[in-house]
Amino acid sequence: QVQLVESGGGLVQTGGSLRLSCEASGRTYNQYTIGWFRQAPGKEREFVATLFRGRTAYYADSVKGRFTISRDNVKNMVNLQMNDLKPDDTAVYYCAGDSGLILSSIRSHVNYDDWGQGTQVTVSS
Repeated sequence: QVQLVESGGGLVQTGGSLRLSCEASGRTYNQYTIGWFRQAPGKEREFVATLFRGRTAYYADSVKGRFTISRDNVKNMVNLQMNDLKPDDTAVYYCAGDSGLILSSIRSHVNYDDWGQGTQVTVSS
């Protein structure tokens, strides 16, 4: 069982930046894939970014070039640096992880077993 706790959400103006963090505790493995999804009101949960097996970063096209996912192995945390934020980025952001993913499955939220409680990000226009 892995526990994931997010922090760092908030309100920011268009063009601003926020940094989300996800602290992982419990049993994690070297092959653990951990990343971020988001869900806006009335919409499906969508993939944002992930570190496949803790090493290789993948991004949704909508955030590529603006968001950066990184891992702090000392603190056992994964961070999401979000720059040039847009109103369409407004959503609840969830940290998600799983130890058994293959590359073709990383973009679907149904394949992740471990989830945080979510943190709200609001971008005002």
